[in-house]
Formats: sequence, C-alpha cells, structure tokens
Amino acid sequence: MQLFLRNKNLSKVIALTLAWLWLYHDVIRRLVDDWRVDENYSHGFLIPLISGYALWAKRATLASLPLAPRWLIGGAVLLFAVLLLWAGILSGELYAARLSLCLSLVGVVLYCGGGQWLRACAFSLGLLLLAIPIPSLLFNPLAFRLQLLASDWATRAIRAFGVPALREGNVIELVNMKLQVVEACSGIRSLMTLLTLAIVYAYFFERSWWRRIVLVLAVAPIAVVTNAARVTGTGLLAHRYGEAAAEGFLHNFSGTLVFIAAVLLLLLTAWLLSRIDTVFSKAKPA
Repeated sequence: MQLFLRNKNLSKVIALTLAWLWLYHDVIRRLVDDWRVDENYSHGFLIPLISGYALWAKRATLASLPLAPRWLIGGAVLLFAVLLLWAGILSGELYAARLSLCLSLVGVVLYCGGGQWLRACAFSLGLLLLAIPIPSLLFNPLAFRLQLLASDWATRAIRAFGVPALREGNVIELVNMKLQVVEACSGIRSLMTLLTLAIVYAYFFERSWWRRIVLVLAVAPIAVVTNAARVTGTGLLAHRYGEAAAEGFLHNFSGTLVFIAAVLLLLLTAWLLSRIDTVFSKAKPA
C-alpha cells in the first residue's frame, strides 16, 4: 500500500490496479471455487492472508526502500503475463491463466517500484504459487506414485504384524477383503498442505538457509511415512474388525490424526535441526 501512496503518479497506479482486476476477476473466481471444492487445496484460502501478513511484517523495510520503477522490464513482464492469460483462456488451460496472475503481480511491482521492491516482496509473491492447483498432467502421475508407495510400505508393515497381505498395484489383498488405496489416500493432500506449512514456518521462524532447505525437503518423507502408517492401521483394523473399520467415520478421523502426527513430526524435525545447529556452533573453534 505504501508503494501506491508514495508513487507520484497515483492515477496511473489506480488505473493499473483496475485493469488488473478486470483482467483477472474470472481467474480469481475460478481459483476460489477450486479451493472450496478441492480438499487438496483448501489451504489456498489462507495463503493470500499469510502473503499479506508477510508484507505487513516488512512494512518498515518497504517504507525505507526508494522507488525506482523499471518501466520497460515491468511492462514487458506485464505484456507476457497478459499473453499467457489469453493463451490459457483460449486453450482452456487454467494453470497457465493462474500462473499469469502471479506473473502479472511481479510485473506490477517492477513497473511501480523496481528491483529492490521485487526482492522485498519475493516471498509473498512466490507463496501465491502454492495456492494454484497443480495441472492434472503432473498431479495424476504424482498421486499414483504416492498410491503405489503407500500401498507397498503398508503391505510390508502389515506382514510385519503377522497378517497375510498381498499387493497388486494400489490394492492390498487381505484374508477377508481387498483394501484399495485410492487417490484420496495417496497422501497428496497432506503433502501439499505440509509443504505450504513448512515453507511458511521456515520463512518466519528459521534464520539458517540450510535448515530451511532441509525442513522443506523433509516434507515428502514425512507425508509418505505418515500416510503409509494410516493405510497400515486401516488394514490391521479391517483384518481384525471387518470391512466396516476401513470406512466411515473411523477412516476419516484417522486422516485427521495422521495429519496432526505429520505436523508434529515436522516440528520435531525443526527442533532437531535447531539442536544440531547449536551443537555445531558450539564445537567451532573461537
């Protein structure tokens, strides 16, 4: 907001903002609809709020930055974003249109404020990418890989408990039933939410870059392990108590418990990284 207030040509900024809203209002509407109906991206409602808070937290830094508008570069980025938007609309590719939305914000910041403003706003702008659903071309193979991985690990764990189990693809055959690991049980949902949580936590609470990177990389194994544990528990309960134990309230509630466990493991990882950093800092020679 201070960027707009400090701009000498406020009328141009207002006109640019209105033009941006006119161009992207339908893209935003469709994106919000996806957040509302797609549980894999229900966290999307929080991302603009977190992004805005990150900007608010840096308000003192932003207020001290000089305005050095990059008219040519910013205009070129905006032009490319508009072309990408039109290409996405004409081809029916929602991801391109949504990517254009984020890219256009980069162009606006460059056009109005310059490179220093873009660097200061980089996290807030980059975070918005996590609110955009992955295109099906990438989402479906990833979800299927996670299904197979969860099925494989769960089958091995079930056998370790002495229960006969055979895996065929994403289907686990027990003595009294078949347990299918569907997309909703692949772990993709917790993976996307955990990734967002890890990035936000790393930005606000971690100061070491190596700890930030390791914490974000830890998201994938944590999501896979916890989801495999959920499938294992479901298989053991189904073997013991029948098919009803693998469905309904108990199955859905186990998903909530597993996600809480994944969050706790993520926080534990952050704590361990902090302890490791402290030990190595003390071990360094003075």
